[in-house]
Amino acid sequence: MAALNAGLESIFTPAAPLADRTWLRVGGPAEWLVRPTSVEELQTVVGRCRDASAPARVLGGGSNVLVRDEGVKGVVLQLDHEAFGGVRIDGTKAIVGGGASLASAINETVRGGLAGLDTLVGIPGTIGAALHHNAGGRGGDIGQWVVEATVLTRSGQTITRRQEDMVFGYRESSLDELAIVEAVFELDSSDPSELTKRMQKQWIVSKAAQPMSHERRGQIFLNPRGMSAGMLIDQAGLKGASVGGATVSDKHANFFVASDGATAADLLKLADLVRSRVDERMGIELELAIEIW
Repeated sequence: MAALNAGLESIFTPAAPLADRTWLRVGGPAEWLVRPTSVEELQTVVGRCRDASAPARVLGGGSNVLVRDEGVKGVVLQLDHEAFGGVRIDGTKAIVGGGASLASAINETVRGGLAGLDTLVGIPGTIGAALHHNAGGRGGDIGQWVVEATVLTRSGQTITRRQEDMVFGYRESSLDELAIVEAVFELDSSDPSELTKRMQKQWIVSKAAQPMSHERRGQIFLNPRGMSAGMLIDQAGLKGASVGGATVSDKHANFFVASDGATAADLLKLADLVRSRVDERMGIELELAIEIW
């Protein structure tokens, strides 16, 4: 594995702790954490991973990832360099780097008088992860605005996907390559001050329904079609249920909160408990919204 970082030592960190890079702040280290400073470096690293049969995965904002206590083999890529974080407005288009936070893309487009992404306010994470999972809420999904995406395949090739090549469903998309490097959104012209007011209202509503932002928390399950996972968990009498240091939030039952002593194993056991209880009492099988690494 040592040859993976030859000549690129400055962007490779061995045995890198990952817990503090995720919202739940639990789990073991990555064998290698790699933070490229250009698309070329990213391609080089991914090509080396392919040649060495080393696993590679991308960590976005860490809001929907649970790292197991034993950690992650191979390479974890984080596209948090400014090379992947740009937001540029061109007429009614927004050209956004895959590593940019969804929040910064929303703020820049609202400032530029473009409506669309503002409906996603309050949703955490990066643009790449948001597109991969087709993030959304009551106001719509991110997939409805994207017209082009530059993706990096697991073999290290960059490919441009056009609107007609992309398919978006509920919390999923056809953009399942290793990384989304850049995306182009076609948005609607609007008055910036009206947009700002609307966005602020929506922010207050979305934050009011979630656990406190200082808590180590994660949204765990997908909403079954036409239903609320949080409501189902609540109806099953599981608000406040806990395993070890992991607890079902008593504010919103689809969030788990991790205490200081929590382990990934605690959270996984709690997820199993919740799934089996909801299935037993409601006859509904909940699906995880969180990725287990």
